[in-house]
Amino acid sequence: MATKRDYYEVLNLSRSAGEEEIKKAYRKLALQHHPDRNSGDKAAEEKFKELSEAYEVLNDPQKRRQYDQFGHAGLKSSFGPGGFDFSRDFTHGADLHDIFGNLFGGAGGMFEEFFGRAGARRGAADGSRPARGADLRFDLEIDFEDSIFGAEREITLPVSEACPACGGTGSEAGHRKETCRHCNGHGVVVTASGFFHVQQDCPSCGGRGEIVTHPCRACRGAGLVKNSKQLTLKIPPGVETGSRLRLSGRGEGGARGGAAGDLYVMLHVRPHSLFQRQDRDLFCEVPVPLDVALLGGEIQAPTVEGWVTLKLAPGTENGKLFRLRGKGAPGLGSEGPGDLHVRIAVEVPKNLSGAQKRKLKEFMDICAADQYPGRNQFQKQAAEFLERRKQAGK
Repeated sequence: MATKRDYYEVLNLSRSAGEEEIKKAYRKLALQHHPDRNSGDKAAEEKFKELSEAYEVLNDPQKRRQYDQFGHAGLKSSFGPGGFDFSRDFTHGADLHDIFGNLFGGAGGMFEEFFGRAGARRGAADGSRPARGADLRFDLEIDFEDSIFGAEREITLPVSEACPACGGTGSEAGHRKETCRHCNGHGVVVTASGFFHVQQDCPSCGGRGEIVTHPCRACRGAGLVKNSKQLTLKIPPGVETGSRLRLSGRGEGGARGGAAGDLYVMLHVRPHSLFQRQDRDLFCEVPVPLDVALLGGEIQAPTVEGWVTLKLAPGTENGKLFRLRGKGAPGLGSEGPGDLHVRIAVEVPKNLSGAQKRKLKEFMDICAADQYPGRNQFQKQAAEFLERRKQAGK
């Protein structure tokens, strides 16, 4: 029995090759040595089988690990006592179907019998039926206020719509389409070669099963024309970045009189100078003078509905959070509003004069050590940590 070649050598790959590299290498070599391109060439057929075997192993992470560690001997448990089963590989190889679907006929081609895949073109009936138009996506930036209170926006879209001159048929008035003679109205042609049956869109009619003999002058037979459409978009209160609005029937026009697709508007909310948002909760940081934080007092905090008064206790620390229930962003649908979280940011005065510095020094001199419990706790914990590290190093 001939010695098996190294799978990496078969596909001309390095052992560090990634998944996409493996697929690309196999695609290139499989196209070159495919039996349908080398009819009657036994050497090409054997080469194709060797390529498929190497791809089956290297494209499967588990089999690849076994092969990298133990070589061909490590794959006996994967392939069974009979070794690599060429036919079994193809019947469950979705990646191989994708590769050959691209090689033979592109998006319209397929290996109907070989892979057992349904969904080929259904013939003249489907080709002539109305087809729904494509859905469209439109990305829209809005201000924070629009997301909270709602708004209306005018947007302009370039869309394809049914040609008004021919009603979307593609034929000039007074003329009808003719059945395609190349595919007899089926919309597809099937080519048999070896063990492959390749089904593709008919090149004459493009898969429609019919041919426009007298194209509409307005749309040149396409049945669709490009137009700029202006829409008024209503933005409900409570939307946020990532919210999607669906406008039914506002997408691309349908072919042959089919229904229009839908328009999906993806919203992106611009950052705000005061508020940050997380789900329905809002967060706001309010600067507070040092004396108010030390002595206590009242401050004004903004909400989306107006000012509210907060009372600070003496000795309020920097970073303290106040939660105002129901003062956040409105909810969509039946959801209630979120909360507003106000964070205190104690502001240290800048540009002190000489007199102010002296007064502050006098104040600091009369403060006792136990008036700084946070600093005392921190210093104690730091000292204990460093002492433990010192003892551990002895």
